[in-house]
Amino acid sequence: MEYIEHLSVEKFILYLLIILVFAKAFGRLAEKIGQPSVLGELLAGVVLSAGVLALIPSTEGMVGYDVFHLLAEVGVVLLLFEIGLETRIADLIKVGPVSGLVAIVGVVLPFVLGYFSIIYFQKFAILSLEASMVGLVAIVTGATLTATSVGITARVLSDLDRLQTKEARIVLTAAIIDDVLGLIILGVVSGIVSSFGSGGAGTEGITLGSVAVITAKAFGFLAVSIVLGRIIAPKIFGFFARIDRNNLVWIMAIAFCFVYAYCSNLFSLAPIVGAFAAGLVLRETDQFKTIEDGIKPVSHFFAPIFFVMVGAAVDLSVFNPFVSENIMVISIALILFVVAVVGKYASGYVVYEKGVRKSIIGVGMIPRGEVGLIFAKIGLVHGVFKTDLFSAVTAMVILTTFIVPPLLKWMFENESKERKLAESTV
Repeated sequence: MEYIEHLSVEKFILYLLIILVFAKAFGRLAEKIGQPSVLGELLAGVVLSAGVLALIPSTEGMVGYDVFHLLAEVGVVLLLFEIGLETRIADLIKVGPVSGLVAIVGVVLPFVLGYFSIIYFQKFAILSLEASMVGLVAIVTGATLTATSVGITARVLSDLDRLQTKEARIVLTAAIIDDVLGLIILGVVSGIVSSFGSGGAGTEGITLGSVAVITAKAFGFLAVSIVLGRIIAPKIFGFFARIDRNNLVWIMAIAFCFVYAYCSNLFSLAPIVGAFAAGLVLRETDQFKTIEDGIKPVSHFFAPIFFVMVGAAVDLSVFNPFVSENIMVISIALILFVVAVVGKYASGYVVYEKGVRKSIIGVGMIPRGEVGLIFAKIGLVHGVFKTDLFSAVTAMVILTTFIVPPLLKWMFENESKERKLAESTV
């Protein structure tokens, strides 16, 4: 790919054109073969990446990468806002305790399995680590396995028109709680690796009090923003509707979403959590239908950019078995992949309510997506991960992200067939 000092307007338009055309074309092809369109968008990113066609800035250091990374973040913010608009707060409250249990198990179990995987790799010489580094590498690896990409699962459920099912509500709520728990883990791990990078022992500055503060800020923001929003949003949007119901309402709804996304970042939460909360709040307003109709086209424009950029992060070179150095990387990646799937899939089986497909919940929690990549990158930047382990972890993130769309599609279709069969035999 051509490297230039500045991203010109012409190049930006060209890159955006390529991304949108490939995203829609591959998304349509995925639908033609009975798969969710998001799978096609992820594959479009793989094809456009630096390792294949190199038609877009898909890796850090390429001119324009930061621009499209930001557009991708806007896309996932709008996607979660749209998902929030389609979700009732009352429905989430009903599944809250169950979702909390799923989230906790979905964090603790993968962390423990990931931690002991590194111990196993070291013990049997699969990895060669300094004795003083084993514990730190194990902690960061375990932390990476705790992530769940709510954006991936939410989009698949939306593509399949299953957002209103009980399984979907449990998964979405659990994924949001998981994101908060992930924030806490990220704060702790960042502190550990930063201390290590500066020559410390790796645990300086991490106290029970600092973890409690992060936790209180995260859950406090969610509670206050939703309660306060439900009080003021109807009045604000009632006023906008009297001025101009057709356009002003949905435009200001996007502004409302961005305010929530920005404020969530101030409270150390991911912007997507604030966007989801904004959608939940505006779902309860009288202008909900106008907002939803206006948001959908905007979201459908930006969201594919996010999935293409996630797919573009794939480095296919690490999967080449004919490169001797890759054999070890592939072996570690496959073991971590199994651990990652088992850890999240098992979390679905702690659901104690009857009539709920536990397997669907477990699969919905599997994708790591961009969240897992953030954890992995922290390990690499601070020297905790060497290139081989970073590549293996990245491969695990990619595999868990790509298997979920077709797997959920198959499971929901199988569920429908079983229901029809049961009804026909009555």
